[in-house]
Amino acid sequence: MISILDAALDCLRADTIDAKLALTARTAETFSRGKLAIPDDAPPPEPIAMPGRPEKPVLVAPRDTAHRGLGTPEGRAGFIHAIAHIEFNAIDLAWDAVYRFRGMPAQFYADWVGVAADEARHFALLQARLAELGHAYGDFPAHNGLWEMAEKTAGSCTARMALVPRVLEARGLDVTPGMITRLRGLGDHASADILALILDEEVAHVAAGSRWFAWCCDRDGLDPGVTFAALLEGNAKGAIRGPFNRDARHAAGFAADEMILLERLGGQKQ
Repeated sequence: MISILDAALDCLRADTIDAKLALTARTAETFSRGKLAIPDDAPPPEPIAMPGRPEKPVLVAPRDTAHRGLGTPEGRAGFIHAIAHIEFNAIDLAWDAVYRFRGMPAQFYADWVGVAADEARHFALLQARLAELGHAYGDFPAHNGLWEMAEKTAGSCTARMALVPRVLEARGLDVTPGMITRLRGLGDHASADILALILDEEVAHVAAGSRWFAWCCDRDGLDPGVTFAALLEGNAKGAIRGPFNRDARHAAGFAADEMILLERLGGQKQ
């Protein structure tokens, strides 16, 4: 039986949009039928590298990405493109978690295979919306911040769970409600509906990060609160910005003391 680790690596290496979406869907479906093995012992993973990607979008520094207002079709297309880029990266982030972190419980792999399938579906919805706006994925430059954090956390499942789903991806829980409101105010209900769906499902994805971060801390005898604070201070302090969506973050597994820490680091009055 083929290993889910090998299948995940194949998904990571897929270098076209169509190939990555199709392989992700097929792998998730095959795994759900119990047709992919979770090995009890496996050799160490290959060193982390850039996943397979299409030639575009061009990757630039975050400061060099275009910031367009939502009041024009071009501006809305640029915004949807930015969200699509996050979702495309999130497919690879989920598959890398499956591939890279060995010896985890079966539910860990089930959770992140499911996340990969969700992210691929989200991307496909955004890709279709871009086409309705006269654009395609790759038309605008994008940055590589999500994958850079994956590279920084490749050696530690604890750090990956803390800093990717619970910091970078959780940022979407904070900003998306306001973007939905703005889009609806502009009459763009099609885009708003997609973001509303993504927001609802991303709570569960961040919750998976919270759950497995806590599991890793328990396995290693670490205090989750102290560990989360140390990882933020050492790796992601500049990425913390308020205000925060307390309800969504609570549903995603953030404890009260963690919210106090985030609000302090994000400059938000408590």
